[in-house]
Amino acid sequence: MDPILTIVAGATILTVIGIMSGGTFLLRIATGGLPFNGLQKTFFRAGHAHAGVLVILGLVSLLLTSAVDASLPWQWASVGVLVAAILIPAGFFLSVLGRDPERPGRAIALLWVGVVVLAASLLAVGIGVIAAGVAALG
Repeated sequence: MDPILTIVAGATILTVIGIMSGGTFLLRIATGGLPFNGLQKTFFRAGHAHAGVLVILGLVSLLLTSAVDASLPWQWASVGVLVAAILIPAGFFLSVLGRDPERPGRAIALLWVGVVVLAASLLAVGIGVIAAGVAALG
């Protein structure tokens, strides 16, 4: 694996500590310790879940493209999955900040940008893995 991608993978593992602390935040909300409305609770829960799943998907993408010896540009496509792991949760979290919002704010656009980045990145990762497999048949 490219040394920079190795560093990215290590740093990503460390972000799981932040995701874990987000779980404590959600527990405080669920037990009534923090006063948030239903929309906020739902969006905070969705943001937390997406962060965890997308970080794992990004790491799997990095490891898979490296394991099949995909060319470096295809391996770098995995970083897009990790970028989506920031954008999508940020859209959920930031769009419902404030006192008792009735609907998501403009920051919801981050979620949709993240969805596009995720789709494009997964397409590239999938093509890269397939191309490596075809090349190995050789």
